[in-house]
Amino acid sequence: MVEVSRAVFATSFLPRCLPYPSYHQLAAGSLRPRTAIRCSLSAAAPSGSREVPWGCEIESLESAVGLQQWLSDSGLPPQKMSIQRVDVGERGLVALKNIRKGEKLLFVPPSLVITADSEWGCKETGDVLRRYSVPDWPLLATYLISEASLMNSSRWNRYISALPRQPYSLLYWTRSELDTYLVASYMRERAIERITDVTGTYNDLRARIFSKHPTLFPVEVYNMETFLWSFGILFSRLVRLPSMDGKVALVPWADMLNHSSEVETFLDYDKSSQGIVFTTDKAYQPGEQVFISYGKKSNGELLLSYGFVPKEGTNPNDSVDLLLSLKKSDKCYKEKLLALQKYGLSSPQRFPLQITGWPLEMMAYAYLVVSPPDMIPKLNEMAAAASDSNKFKTELKYPDLEEQTLQFILDSCESSISKYSKFLEGGTPLDPITTNMKQANRKLLLKQLAMDLCTSEQRILFRTQYILRRRLRDMRSGELRALTILNGFRKLFK
Repeated sequence: MVEVSRAVFATSFLPRCLPYPSYHQLAAGSLRPRTAIRCSLSAAAPSGSREVPWGCEIESLESAVGLQQWLSDSGLPPQKMSIQRVDVGERGLVALKNIRKGEKLLFVPPSLVITADSEWGCKETGDVLRRYSVPDWPLLATYLISEASLMNSSRWNRYISALPRQPYSLLYWTRSELDTYLVASYMRERAIERITDVTGTYNDLRARIFSKHPTLFPVEVYNMETFLWSFGILFSRLVRLPSMDGKVALVPWADMLNHSSEVETFLDYDKSSQGIVFTTDKAYQPGEQVFISYGKKSNGELLLSYGFVPKEGTNPNDSVDLLLSLKKSDKCYKEKLLALQKYGLSSPQRFPLQITGWPLEMMAYAYLVVSPPDMIPKLNEMAAAASDSNKFKTELKYPDLEEQTLQFILDSCESSISKYSKFLEGGTPLDPITTNMKQANRKLLLKQLAMDLCTSEQRILFRTQYILRRRLRDMRSGELRALTILNGFRKLFK
């Protein structure tokens, strides 16, 4: 969907994002979906991996034009947009005519949308997966591979031919690259978890289904490389349609739209027109690129799923996780840990910081960490306020602990800043010189993406550091003034 540029403002898709479930949810069948460095990741395959034999280079207009023609022949009504090469994203939809604010666009009929209910080109393959009650995400991932392998025999051949051969995603970063370039960012752990989930999903399908039906699921077609591709497509293009009971779908043509944080419009099914539409929340002139929102995501989340980082300061939804943890030397360590576990929390625990501040839950967690033994009766109250069960966003106030609590958060913040500074200032050497220009370009691209991400995350940490230092300074200067006044009274009465 988004054929994003690299670190500028482009994002892949997914309005009202679909959180990706863990491997255990997948296996259990309870799946629940969901700067510009002008460089294409299609030239950036992980070392030793094979490119899938279908799809196109990310900037290919020929395949996109073929898709547009096929969609028109298949029932897509005349459009006010066309696919063109754009500055924000390799390809995007550009206005052909004046488009008014509040106007509905697209009108993609359900017959041109891929869902878990779509008809399989190879009926036997679909019947087997449904017999095993495979959840939507792995079902759709397998569906894409099945249809892609049919090539011209598949109804979706034109669509698959227009998909990137290598989706933008941290799924395509090797473990060494993650360890090297994202050493300071929590996105490294998120990426490893996601790769583990996809790997676990594939291994589960291979063990439970594919190995029992080798004729229908030959390993030459259904393998780890093709599943990384199909899941990469789903992460960057799958959308949830609220008016269709939250059904998840791939919407050809619509997934050529790129993202801007300046808009909030998203895809949905329109019952009156019986098509997938979005309503513009700004006007466009002919030649302007039309944008959509993929949801309120941080720069790290955008890199995780879509492989790009917005230009610094352009994403109002940017955030960075701050790690807080109990000290094992704490006399109340066991009691505090039990209180946290009772409310589904752990030590360490991460909380999102934004440029505008931090969540109340983080303050409650910090209160618990610094609380002395005489506060043990309050631990459950603190843990509850620090958890997701804090539905009413209860703000705790412990004046006697506030200075110590803010200092604890500041220390944690500065510890995190030092990791980012070490990466950004010390730099990270590239791999040994290679004669492979593609690999050299890839390394340069990944390092720049990592630096852009770390710069944006460190910026939030610096802002948090400034606020904390200022509050602590004001508190301490206030205490000093109070002490001076108190000493003055003492002298007076002497």
